[in-house]
Amino acid sequence: MSGTPSIVELLDRLARVEARIVELERDNVELRRENAVLRAENADLRARLGQDSSNSSRPPSSDGLAKPAPKSLRERSGRRPGGQLGHEGRTLRQVADPHERIEHEPAGCGGCGEGLAAAPVTGVAVRQVFDLPEIAVRVIEHRIVSRRCRCGRVTAGRAPDGVDAPVQYGARATAAAVYLQQALFGAQARTARAMTDLFGVPMSAGAVAAAHARAGDALADSEFVDQVRDALTGASVVHVDESGLRVAGRLHWVHVATTGKYTLVWVHSRRGRAGIDAGQVMGSMTGIAVHDAWAPYDTYTPAGHQLCCAHLLRELTAAAELAPGHVWPRQATNALLALKAAADTARAAGRTGIDPGLLAEQTGLFRQAALVAVKDHQAEPSKTARKLTALARRMRNRIDDYLRFAVDLRSPFDNNAAEQQIRMVKIRQKVSGCLRTLDGAQQFALIRSYLATATAHGRNTMDALTELATGRPWLPTAQATT
Repeated sequence: MSGTPSIVELLDRLARVEARIVELERDNVELRRENAVLRAENADLRARLGQDSSNSSRPPSSDGLAKPAPKSLRERSGRRPGGQLGHEGRTLRQVADPHERIEHEPAGCGGCGEGLAAAPVTGVAVRQVFDLPEIAVRVIEHRIVSRRCRCGRVTAGRAPDGVDAPVQYGARATAAAVYLQQALFGAQARTARAMTDLFGVPMSAGAVAAAHARAGDALADSEFVDQVRDALTGASVVHVDESGLRVAGRLHWVHVATTGKYTLVWVHSRRGRAGIDAGQVMGSMTGIAVHDAWAPYDTYTPAGHQLCCAHLLRELTAAAELAPGHVWPRQATNALLALKAAADTARAAGRTGIDPGLLAEQTGLFRQAALVAVKDHQAEPSKTARKLTALARRMRNRIDDYLRFAVDLRSPFDNNAAEQQIRMVKIRQKVSGCLRTLDGAQQFALIRSYLATATAHGRNTMDALTELATGRPWLPTAQATT
């Protein structure tokens, strides 16, 4: 039968099929390898795209229109939102002694139309309007009189301190300009326009810049910075942080150290030790340094380190999203929140510590979560796994620094005090753009330090700036003795 293949032909066909199978298997192995690489890259890209302010250190302003709905990690308290019973509100209330009273009499009887001039008063309804008086600038002319004595010598009168030029702005006008630029983050041109619109004070953008520079220079020449620095280095707890700031078109770094009551802000071209050392705080600290887990802070040796647990909670939120089948992120989160609740309760009750049994139990759960995470992810090759492994190792290796707040109730749970001060500088950049010169940035930081410290001591912002404009800035020691 001529149509039937021979044994030789069949063997040849079989050899070709086997060769093709080997080739396909080799291609399959290569495709699997490429697929694994692409899956890892895809997971990493999805993780990056999924980052926002709720699961990373990115600021809320970076979320844009896709800002996620807020999710609180706190348990429900059972209380209604808003002011609680006993809270002193700030509702506008009538005063007993108004500046002016205006009587509004009825024109006549609403029934018969008869006049009511001699009729008895049966009641008075009181309505009060809180408003601003019309504000106009006051120009005070100082006339320096010269007189010639009989002896022939001419003697001139003496101008008041601070009155040095033929035309100048007074202390309150200068303070108002600095207030608008610093406290309300106005740009120089907008501040000048506001001074004209609000107070009738003609002022140029250059005059605003000069007022700002004089205020910064006055602080640099005063004892303010030394007093704040001494308070920080001797405090039991100091919050520190840093963030990028555009100065003269280049990236600089704004650093902050604060206790909440004393704040020092400074600007430097470097982020690391050189920039930190410029503040002359961390190298001399005797208390606990509260910060994120950025490595340069760990090169200093204060009494202890408290790593920010708010940062860690966001990292754990991201970990739960990147590893949905794993329970360790939720276990670590629950342990942190349980310890925080216990520390807050103990602090409010005036106790020196939390229940030892609860401390041991929740610390053990936190450590176990870190150990499980290292075991689960360290063998995985993806970038996401390496990121999760690094987080877990940091939790394991620095558990004492993360949980210090539960052992030493002086230590806070988070670094919000420093972040709030940094946020003020970032708002300034967002509203009015970058700072044009390093001198201007340093002056801004000094005035920011002054306002934050004065406000924390109960000083009125405008009063503090007026004192600064007169060349006699408010000082923390002066507050302590009054």
